[in-house]
Amino acid sequence: MISEKDLKDLIGKVLKEIDLTDGDKEQVAQSVVSQVESTTETTVADSELNDITLVEMSDFFAVDNAENEAEYLKLKAKTPARLGIGKAGPRYKTETMLRFRADHAVAIDSVFNEVAEEFVNEAGLVAVASKCEDKDMYVTRPDLGRVICDEGVAKIQQECRKGADVQIVIADGLSSSAITANLKNILPALKQGLEGYGLSVGDTVFIKYGRVAAMDHLTELTSSKVTVMLVGERPGLATGESMGAYITYEGKVGMPEAGRTVISNIHRRGTPAAEAGAHISNIVKKMFEQKCSGVGFRF
Repeated sequence: MISEKDLKDLIGKVLKEIDLTDGDKEQVAQSVVSQVESTTETTVADSELNDITLVEMSDFFAVDNAENEAEYLKLKAKTPARLGIGKAGPRYKTETMLRFRADHAVAIDSVFNEVAEEFVNEAGLVAVASKCEDKDMYVTRPDLGRVICDEGVAKIQQECRKGADVQIVIADGLSSSAITANLKNILPALKQGLEGYGLSVGDTVFIKYGRVAAMDHLTELTSSKVTVMLVGERPGLATGESMGAYITYEGKVGMPEAGRTVISNIHRRGTPAAEAGAHISNIVKKMFEQKCSGVGFRF
C-alpha cells in the first residue's frame, strides 16, 4: 500500500497546478489522505466470505429463467463439464468467472504442493525420491523423475523385502492432493484384497517427485513379479484429487508403455478409493493367471 508521505507528495504535485494558498493545499492533502486511509483499512473477516468451491459444479446453475431447470440439472449430474454457467450479455457472470479461477487455483496447488512428510510417515511408507530436486525440475525434466536417486536405491536395498509377488509404490506425480485424499482408503483395501488372493506384498514405497516409469526401476530393485503404482494424475478444472493406478507384470526399465495396465479417475466423484483398491487386487490376480499386463491383458 502507498505510504502517507508518498501519497502527500503525489497530491502535492497535482495541487501545484491549482490556484490555492499553501494552507488550503495542506488541508486538501490531509483530507484526501484521511479518506484513503479510512477506505483501505477496511477489512473483511474470513468467516464473512462464502467458499464458492463448496458447491459442486453439478449443482451450480446460473442460467436465468431457464425453460426446464430440472432437466438441465439432470444433465449436469452426468458430467463434470461446465454447463449451465449463465451469461451477462456476451460475457461470463462474475460468480462463474470466480469459480473458474478458484478451480484453476486448486489445480495449480495440486501440482506444486507436496505430500507432507508426516503423512508419509503415518502411512508407514519407505520414503525415497527420484533424481529431481524440486517440483520445477520434476515438471521440466521428466527423465529424472523416472529414476530413483542413489540414496533412495541404497535405502530400498537395505530396508525393503525382495522377491514379493506384488510391490506397491506411491508417487506424488502431478497431484499431491490425490495422494492425501485417497491413500488412506485405497491402500488398506488393496493390501487386504491381494492377501486375500494369497499373494505376498512387499514394503510399500513412496517416491517423491516420481514419474510412472520409476516403478520399473523399483521393480528391478525389489525383484517383484507385479508392481502397482498409485500416482497423482494431471489435475483439471473438474478435480485436483484424481489418482491413477499403473500395473505391470514382470516390468523392467525401458519397457514400452503398452505393457502397462491403467486404472484412472480414482477419486470421490469417479471410482471411490476403497472400491478401486478391491478392483486393482482382482486385476493383479488375473495377471498372475494370464502372465501378462498391458495390451495383452484381458479383464
